[in-house]
Amino acid sequence: MIHELADCQNVNIPNSTNIWQFVVVLPKAKIGDHCNICAHCFIENDVRIGNYVTLKCGVYLWDGITIEDNVQIGPNVIFTNDKYPRAKKSFELQRTTIMKNASIGAGSIILGGVTIGENSMVGAGSLVTKNIPDSELWFGNPARFIRKIEI
Repeated sequence: MIHELADCQNVNIPNSTNIWQFVVVLPKAKIGDHCNICAHCFIENDVRIGNYVTLKCGVYLWDGITIEDNVQIGPNVIFTNDKYPRAKKSFELQRTTIMKNASIGAGSIILGGVTIGENSMVGAGSLVTKNIPDSELWFGNPARFIRKIEI
């Protein structure tokens, strides 16, 4: 289902995926089955989203971001892809990967070039500046290891 107020420029959205109002999806983005893209999200061309992913309201996914299957991204999570942003200057694209079954809490900031491991969790409001290993809970500013997650 694609809401009539979405600007979905991509013709390859699976029927099982919901795209809500005021979402912009650029033509080359890849979005999997059974996803829920909530209102006010933006998805650039070089973005890969797996199956059963939820993007809550206000998430912008820039070029170079890969989100694997069964990932939950909380509201207003911020992603970056440029280490040294300057107006009207070319930059080196930083690639970010959120591995399967990961969850990112509301209002977190994910700096470009990091990987968030399988089954990991990022606590709300955290600033992720480095890779997070599999099955770990990280929280804070900057985010730090809190504990292992039992699966």
